Amino acid sequence: MPTVFTGSLRAALAIFSAAFLLAGCGINNIPTAEEQAKAKWSDVLNQYQRRSELIPNLVETVKGAAQQEKDVLIGVVEARAKATQIKVDASTVNDPALFKQFQDAQAALSGALGRLIATVENYPELKSNQNFLTLQAQLEGTENRIAVARRDYIEAVRLYNTELRTVPGVFWAMTVYRNNKPMETFTIPEAQMTVPNVKFTK
Repeated sequence: MPTVFTGSLRAALAIFSAAFLLAGCGINNIPTAEEQAKAKWSDVLNQYQRRSELIPNLVETVKGAAQQEKDVLIGVVEARAKATQIKVDASTVNDPALFKQFQDAQAALSGALGRLIATVENYPELKSNQNFLTLQAQLEGTENRIAVARRDYIEAVRLYNTELRTVPGVFWAMTVYRNNKPMETFTIPEAQMTVPNVKFTK
């Protein structure tokens, strides 16, 4: 009986020791970095969604005072439609084609919004419209949050992708985590993604 107990104790200690050594060898680094990158990607999507939700009210407000800017307004509406038609989720970060499609659509929407905001300089009534000023402030705040979310995501992906390519992560990637693939990251400069901060003159 003591022999059986001793054998079981030794087995338990061996398993515990192996688990401790594996943890010390970085076996958990890949899934940890992966979850952090996915969380940052979720933050990016949330901020883009927030921006998308602001656009209809912004367009309606501008339309009321600047109907002649029809082409600019249509450009924003169409760019928003294209951006929202792209179905993205956590798997998008491992799909180069879909990720690029998403990135390009968001960049196009940023450009269209930039043109819309810039046209307001020609409309004094809009520059003093409290609803428009509130929407503009919300949009600028969202653009700042997008920039922060993108930056945090880029850094999280850098850490994850580096873990897959360097020791000891590369060994775990070849054995335990063979299904883990590098994640895509943003290639369009942040400056091209943000709405210009227009300072209206009185």
